[in-house]
Amino acid sequence: MKETVSSVAIKKEWDIVGARQAGRQLSQELGFGSVDQARIATAISELARNIYLYAKEGEITFEELYDLPKVGLKIVAKDKGPGINDLSAVMQDGYSTSGGLGAGLPGVKRLMDEFDLVSDGEGTKVTTIKWARL
Repeated sequence: MKETVSSVAIKKEWDIVGARQAGRQLSQELGFGSVDQARIATAISELARNIYLYAKEGEITFEELYDLPKVGLKIVAKDKGPGINDLSAVMQDGYSTSGGLGAGLPGVKRLMDEFDLVSDGEGTKVTTIKWARL
């Protein structure tokens, strides 16, 4: 069973904080421990920051997942930006086009349990899932 909980529009830098807070709050309500809450919040920050830096606007959507006895949180980051030209390059540690540390998408993949990246000239969609260890 899935339930769309909320979505946060990413249009300005402050929206990154809003998305992070919404994800942390939802993960807490779903019963994630504090370490997983921090992982989820960090992943959301990175995804929202990418939207803001590269696409200028998009949205982060949160869904509760119930696959009893597991409970999960699905996070989808979607934009209509220029897309990513070289998917294999952005998935390598240390790769950065913004002068950052390059932890970006590979870091998100490590923090979450499931990760999928689709990008073309019409935008980018990153889907991640974290399962609660209840």
